[in-house]
Amino acid sequence: MRHIVLLDEDKIQIENLLSKGTLKVRTHKRALALQYLDSGKSYKQVSELLTVSSNTLIVWATHYRTTKLTFLKDKPRSGRPIKFDGKDRAKITALACSEAPDGYAQWSLRLLADRLVELEMVETISYCSVGLILKKMSCNLTENGNGAFQP
Repeated sequence: MRHIVLLDEDKIQIENLLSKGTLKVRTHKRALALQYLDSGKSYKQVSELLTVSSNTLIVWATHYRTTKLTFLKDKPRSGRPIKFDGKDRAKITALACSEAPDGYAQWSLRLLADRLVELEMVETISYCSVGLILKKMSCNLTENGNGAFQP
């Protein structure tokens, strides 16, 4: 029993996709699943071949019936846009590595956050964000136990 019946033009398009060898793994698995299901293999057999659940295969077959091959590629994923780009991160790191202002022995995260806004390097930033950025940038600043950093 065939779980899906591929259109002739879809069969050709899937063969072309699979022959390229530069597909994302998800797209490759989805295309192979369609081929196997069209050839008469059961959901269980295809599930074992591709190491995906039978429920996933049922969802893919349903997507194919309703949207044809457009489901092969992932839709753009939602998510919060990046607030601080690479240039902003570089500015933050550069300021943190600079000499502390007069009256201070070293930079604190709060002082850095305040100075970044004061110098209009960023519109707004919390001291927590400054700390995360410095941590991700592998900045060689060391914490002294009071939340302050020194080069």
